[in-house]
Amino acid sequence: MKSLIVLLTLAMLVGCEHIPDNQGQDLEKMKQYSRLKQLDISAPVAKRVSSKRTYHGQTLSDPYFWLKDQGYPTIDDEDVLDYLKEENAYHQAFLEPHTKLVDTIFEEFKGRTDETEESVPYVDNGYEYRWFYREGEEYRTRSRKNLNTNEEKIFLDETKLAEGHKYFVLGDWVVSPDNTLLAYSYDTEGDERYKVKIQNIETGEYLSDELGDVAGSLAFTKDGKSLLYGMLDKERWHTTDIKVHVLGTSQKQDRSLYTEKDDGYFIGFYTTSSREYFVISSSQGEVQESYVIKTDLSGELQQMVSRDAGFQQSIDHAHGYFYLLANDSHPNFRLARVVDSEPTVENWETLQAGNDQNYLLGLQAFDGNLILKSRVNGLEKIELLGYPDEQAKMTRTSISFPEEVFTASLGVNPEFNTNHIRLNYESMVTPDTVYDYQLKDASLVTRKVKKVPSGYDKTQYESERIMIEARDGVEIPVTIVYKKGFNKDASQPMWLYGYGAYSATITPSFSTMRLSILDRGFSFAIAHVRGGSMMSYQWYLDGKLKKRTNTFNDFVDVAKGLVDRKYVAAGNISVSGRSAGGELMGAVVIQSPELWRSVNLGVPFVDVLNTMLDASLPLTPPEWKEWGNPIENSEDYDLIKSYSPYDNIEKRDYPPMYVSGGLNDPRVTYWEPAKWTAKMRAEKTDDNLLVMRINMGAGHFANSGRYGRLRDYAEEYVFMMLAHGITQ
Repeated sequence: MKSLIVLLTLAMLVGCEHIPDNQGQDLEKMKQYSRLKQLDISAPVAKRVSSKRTYHGQTLSDPYFWLKDQGYPTIDDEDVLDYLKEENAYHQAFLEPHTKLVDTIFEEFKGRTDETEESVPYVDNGYEYRWFYREGEEYRTRSRKNLNTNEEKIFLDETKLAEGHKYFVLGDWVVSPDNTLLAYSYDTEGDERYKVKIQNIETGEYLSDELGDVAGSLAFTKDGKSLLYGMLDKERWHTTDIKVHVLGTSQKQDRSLYTEKDDGYFIGFYTTSSREYFVISSSQGEVQESYVIKTDLSGELQQMVSRDAGFQQSIDHAHGYFYLLANDSHPNFRLARVVDSEPTVENWETLQAGNDQNYLLGLQAFDGNLILKSRVNGLEKIELLGYPDEQAKMTRTSISFPEEVFTASLGVNPEFNTNHIRLNYESMVTPDTVYDYQLKDASLVTRKVKKVPSGYDKTQYESERIMIEARDGVEIPVTIVYKKGFNKDASQPMWLYGYGAYSATITPSFSTMRLSILDRGFSFAIAHVRGGSMMSYQWYLDGKLKKRTNTFNDFVDVAKGLVDRKYVAAGNISVSGRSAGGELMGAVVIQSPELWRSVNLGVPFVDVLNTMLDASLPLTPPEWKEWGNPIENSEDYDLIKSYSPYDNIEKRDYPPMYVSGGLNDPRVTYWEPAKWTAKMRAEKTDDNLLVMRINMGAGHFANSGRYGRLRDYAEEYVFMMLAHGITQ
């Protein structure tokens, strides 16, 4: 392949640049807006290699199948690596003439970053814990203060641990019950295959114990002499066992507390709020199996719910009872309890029945109360519940927040016996805020509001929630934010974001980075499409398997509805999504390319059919419950093939695209963005710019340092801005 060594300028056909005041522009003039054009040297061209496979009597032809290194997870095929390097060089060629603009956006991001940010301290087992950043450092430093001696000591310096590594992520860390030992997991490759070290906090000396191929999460047993962790299969990114490691012994001697024989199930564990039990769960899609065992590992592992029951549940423990959220009787979950000595399903007692309006999302038990998080008709709610009396009645207090549309969650609350509940809060216009809800007088005390050093005036921005009807008549919620003075006359650009899978919900949250485009005249909108669970658990069910295309249709229909309401003009909308949201981007650019000014596909799951046909990939068998199994089911094959973005690229014009991926990504493998880029470049009939950035030393979550991430985002923002003719 031809080497890309020439310094290039970006050819741009500028019709009329966006002016924030937006005076006198109409739809016809909108059509003259600039578009990113190809660079003035040839883009990389991936070779085509014949590959044909037969499924259900149909031939699947894939000329870019070779981009999956056949030795994966080892990636050393020179042809593959050369192609990825050429694409990165082409991406760099795009950036070169715009370094100043990237620097400008990066400095704006950095200027809104509190260089010495620190957390609100919390108390756990006689110590006060906090984290903070030192100025200029990429990673956090963690310290704790002995509440008896008032002595503070750094116990985990992530910056120091990251030295010598291009990538570093701290997976989990736990302190032993006697406060003497620290165990932490870390990843230096981006493949989410963690290592574990154990250290004496007081002396700083490391124990000889070192664990490898760990899934990430850790927990000490009650006596502090053993450590629980998830063990990954040597060949695949799949947790096969929950292991018990006795300190001072070899990892080879670790015993299995639980083994999952079906590689279609994800397994994990956690400790209940009472610290009396470990909960182990094994799940696949809408099915979950749960076990409990005391944290001293006495007694046998006890099954609470069998996978044969076919529903999901979350479990906590307090005062001799397990408290649960379960969707066995209603999709939106019920609240139940059961005595911990006989916790099987037939003994459960309903405390709050499920209903269509109130979607129960989360539960935590404290010594004096339960905290219940829900979403009522798409709006978040947090309640304080008293424990049931003899008639199973509970007192109930709803916590009041200052806005109607917001995001709230339980913060760090490790102490079972507490006089306050730590809460996190934000909205599209309100920076991240930490509250302590005082149990004594039911008041919210502000402990921290995210600092924006370069300045932020909340009164200069507005947010709203609207409903837009999809093609099947369902009302889709949309959250929008813009700077005051925004004109609803279709004259200003919009950035529309979506996800829509796994029941994950993109909630209305604050972003300091987003201010850079709001201040340049953009509006920003989130389409809360089906496949997520904004409105209910059924909202999720209505966007998966045979109903998957609802997700794509919702997004397109939201865009058209925003055009109809004159928030924006067709063709003046930039869109983005990551992972399954990248799949959404691929699908909507195939369905309605004329709507979009630019498209950002982040680690995009665009090669859905090939991935679901490859049972050797660690995440494929568990994903069949989300997407379907095209190996065994011809109807699933036909459906996935009908919408899989990669398989539906055809010869036509498409908008400018920015594609990204990570070489070591175990979730969306690098060849998905690579194959998409190769095929799209070969098939598209326009001269709009298509670039791809593959991080050669990272995984699904790209750059691990806070400033490295900001630089990556600055590049993506610049691509979007240039597509709208904004050059400064």
